Amino acid sequence: MSGFLAGLCVAALPLLAAGFLLGRRTGRPQRLGGLGTPVEHATFQTLHTASLAAPPLRAGLTGETARRSARRLRTLLGTDALCLTDRQQVLAWDGVGAHHRAEVLQRLAGPLETGRGEAFRLRCEEPDCPLRWAVVAPLTVDDRVHGALVACAPRESAVLVRAAGEVARWVSVQLELADLDRSRTRLIEAEIKALRAQISPHFIFNSLAVIASFVRTDPERARELLLEFADFTRYSFRRHGDFTTLADELHAIDHYLALVRARFGERLSVTLQIAPEVLPVAVPFLCLQPLVENAVKHGLEGKADKSRIGITARDAGAEALVVIEDDGAGMDPGLLRRILAGEVSPSGGIGLSNVDDRLRQVYGDDYGLVIETAVGAGMKITARLPKYQPGVHSAGPLAEE
Repeated sequence: MSGFLAGLCVAALPLLAAGFLLGRRTGRPQRLGGLGTPVEHATFQTLHTASLAAPPLRAGLTGETARRSARRLRTLLGTDALCLTDRQQVLAWDGVGAHHRAEVLQRLAGPLETGRGEAFRLRCEEPDCPLRWAVVAPLTVDDRVHGALVACAPRESAVLVRAAGEVARWVSVQLELADLDRSRTRLIEAEIKALRAQISPHFIFNSLAVIASFVRTDPERARELLLEFADFTRYSFRRHGDFTTLADELHAIDHYLALVRARFGERLSVTLQIAPEVLPVAVPFLCLQPLVENAVKHGLEGKADKSRIGITARDAGAEALVVIEDDGAGMDPGLLRRILAGEVSPSGGIGLSNVDDRLRQVYGDDYGLVIETAVGAGMKITARLPKYQPGVHSAGPLAEE
């Protein structure tokens, strides 16, 4: 996170520099429209242009993202032409003089190797071409040069050299954020795989044993339970999407509980209170089922009498509030803290640390699990789920695998 904040600080510098440069070049007091001084107006325009250039770059450096951002970046610098390259080719050229592509590419070897920018004279035999100088500014992520930003102009300019370098640093920050996004996605996928691996083999074995016990005595019941088992495992091991809807997650929980009830009979009582308006809310895949499995384990553990589990999902304004509660064995709060911190094996809390980590990664630290428990006092787990979060979208209905 410290690297992320540092990146944002670095990002601010080129914006201010480019804003000042653009202000000097484009300030027109008569056109301010109440936005203040010429420099303030130019700074606003620069920030707005940068905000339009950033989203494509957050997807990484490709031909498509370079094409979509090059025009905005050229506007930031006010140059006649600008191109973005990777280490092998020109990805996008915006402005005049596209016939200089090959020449620019030939001059990139040094900057791409050293990571230092340079300016050079362009050779051109076309009388109508205004381009005479080019400034190369490498695009660097984690000390590795990924490509270059090249600004072309009619004349040599020390101001352009400095401004191009600052804008290239801003672009590099966007590419670094794109790398972080990809790393975060890979981490979430790895954690989902780890969570699938935590689905208790005992649960699978016991479910199949229960189904087998009904084959002779109640074939129709065995068939229903087999379908419940198939639907639950199909959902748990689906291959697409980091997110699903609260409705789908609760539907999978219903399949799971049907199998658990078949095994424990009247020993387990489950109460559900679900507000219909929260069902479409997008949530991280497999974020609730492990909590219910934990409630079943703790609710029945060491108890000979009936165990009660309550599942509530209600509307809380901008959030959906999900509460899973059991009246079972509970847990020592100190042990729970160590489990959530990853200091001890989560054998006493199936998937709790995994779900808590994923919620914090997706929504921020304010949205981790809130767990109330004590030895012999049961456990109450509360999850707050924002109804809208940028980047959090359901993959849609489960497709055939």
